[in-house]
Amino acid sequence: MANTSLPAAIVWPDDARRERFTEWLATAAQRHGFDLQSLRAASADASFRRYFRVEGAGRSFIVMDAPPPQEDVRPFVAIAAMLEGAGLNAPRVLEQDAEHGFLLLSDLGSQLYLQALQQAQSTGDLAGASVLMRDATAALVQWQTRADASGLPPYDDALLRRELQLFPDWCVAKEYGVTWTPEQQARWDKVCDLLVKSALAQPTVAVHRDYMPRNLMICPPEVGNPGILDFQDAVRGPITYDVASLLRDAFISWEEEQEIDWAVRYWQAARKASLPVPEDFGDFWRQLEWMGLQRHLKVLGIFCRLKHRDGKPNYSQDLPRFFRYAHKVAVRYNGLGPLAHQIEPLMGATRKDAFY
Repeated sequence: MANTSLPAAIVWPDDARRERFTEWLATAAQRHGFDLQSLRAASADASFRRYFRVEGAGRSFIVMDAPPPQEDVRPFVAIAAMLEGAGLNAPRVLEQDAEHGFLLLSDLGSQLYLQALQQAQSTGDLAGASVLMRDATAALVQWQTRADASGLPPYDDALLRRELQLFPDWCVAKEYGVTWTPEQQARWDKVCDLLVKSALAQPTVAVHRDYMPRNLMICPPEVGNPGILDFQDAVRGPITYDVASLLRDAFISWEEEQEIDWAVRYWQAARKASLPVPEDFGDFWRQLEWMGLQRHLKVLGIFCRLKHRDGKPNYSQDLPRFFRYAHKVAVRYNGLGPLAHQIEPLMGATRKDAFY
């Protein structure tokens, strides 16, 4: 008789959820031929979701545990179908219990783009890195061209501003204990107005919203790169958002010359695919930088929230990277200079050259 218990090392918040999960997974195991005792942690992310891997019948599977009400797996299921419909490589949903937040997924492997790019960067293999990035930008163009974004939630004024507000709430006030003066708050409000206006002026496409090397996988040649993960927060929004996420990542940085090279390649491919990017690359680059700045400020707030609210302090180690990104853009463009001055004290320096 098959063993229908779970490994003791897997910790559950309560017995009721463990029992529901065990019953559901045992039924899935009968259909797909994997061993419950092979269940082991695969990864966790910045949300309440966690992932396991199970083995059997010469293949492996991924199991998602996304506890309601903190998480809702239905958007993941819907976007996975959109990605598959666009001909892209994403996990297929093999079994689901949406009510309780359990999914059985196809396994895209365990080698992240991030690991491969870090290795390429450390060895000076920019040619190898460029191959991966070209695959990633080609997949992005395919997603933007083929995915019907009309049913996705809009990346609207309200959402953009809620994200920006994470920075003063969690980074400025909570992480650094700083209270802005009315004048500083007014300067911040003006910067937010500029960033939101720039974002909303862009043409809209399907936006992954976290299209970065940590969410892309190296896959076998017969399947093709990249495997795409963590797409459940997709929206209909600015066309530059995912490119900015890819080029100015949370966990790896590149020289600007290299960023521009990859951005040009995306821009050329997007124009060839008749996507609505500006005819002048300089205009596109400005849109990308301003969109990236909105994301950088948001992520600074999110990483601090993960530390203070969710007990995940490791993300805050990358705050300096995002401050550098934000400061570089803020000092470059008219109207954004006040933001540069406002974040400099948080960076622990007062001279521009201290940041690079």
